[in-house]
Amino acid sequence: MKRVLFVTNHVAPNRVGAFEALAARVPLEVVAFGGPRKHGAAPADYGRLIAERDVAKEISRGGWSAVVAGTAGRLALPAAYLAARRRGIPFVHWAALWAQPRTPAHLAATPLMRLIYRNAQAVVTYGPHVSAHVQAHGARNVFIAPQSVDNAFWSAPAGEPTDAFTVLFVGREAAEKGLPVLRAAWVGEGRLDVVTGGATREELRNFYARAHVVVMPSIRTRSFREPWGLVANEAMNQRTAIIASDEVGAAAGGLIRHEHNGLVVPAGDAQALRAAIARLREDRALTNRLAGNGADDVKAYSHDAWADGFHSALRNVGGC
Repeated sequence: MKRVLFVTNHVAPNRVGAFEALAARVPLEVVAFGGPRKHGAAPADYGRLIAERDVAKEISRGGWSAVVAGTAGRLALPAAYLAARRRGIPFVHWAALWAQPRTPAHLAATPLMRLIYRNAQAVVTYGPHVSAHVQAHGARNVFIAPQSVDNAFWSAPAGEPTDAFTVLFVGREAAEKGLPVLRAAWVGEGRLDVVTGGATREELRNFYARAHVVVMPSIRTRSFREPWGLVANEAMNQRTAIIASDEVGAAAGGLIRHEHNGLVVPAGDAQALRAAIARLREDRALTNRLAGNGADDVKAYSHDAWADGFHSALRNVGGC
């Protein structure tokens, strides 16, 4: 039986369950080529490792019902696209970008990305914000696979919030994550926990459980615009309210909704962020309402929903 070949750079631990859900729907082989990564955790031991330069050779061996490739890598995406076309294999692009990065290398690649958006048999996106971007650049057959985490793990009991109002930041110490904006907004009323790496999944779940609010102050840079931010999914599972900037993909993509399950503030605006933090510190009823709504809303962002999105795209193009 022919299999779907899924080409990616890394399989993050949070993605394993999603791939397993997809593998339960279609014969699947995942290959990972490594390289730089933007998620904090070390890659999971899942899938087969190959060199990026061997992606085209892997596809040319045949036996695939469809090829799926993401955005990462300098060579992997164009190599996978061209090799699939040469073999007459349906090609599905897994798109993450909702704005074209503005570095010289990315700007030079813009015509290639438009070509792939236009000619891929299907494009699967993180959410409606990414769908709007790829459609504006020519994509016609677009499906959504909502970003997901292991909801059962992240929602498991993990203690109670502390008495002191606690704000939590989880993310890399990188410019795009906006930690300096949070530090500028912080006035010292309550407790600020900052986790920039080194915590286990269990420890991180405990941080979410202790916090009243998670702040995601991402900003846009020339090379990066937060595609999603799975911290939001994880925190919502622990009934933790969210404050996010409008540069967070989870806010642009519909998971974080202003005044419903979180607060959304302008990116880079420390004064607006300070006011949002103060509002939740002073109105615990509002904080609890946002947190409860988030815990309900994140249930729809499951590994099964992610797999269903890809399964729909693959059926549409004849890949399964």
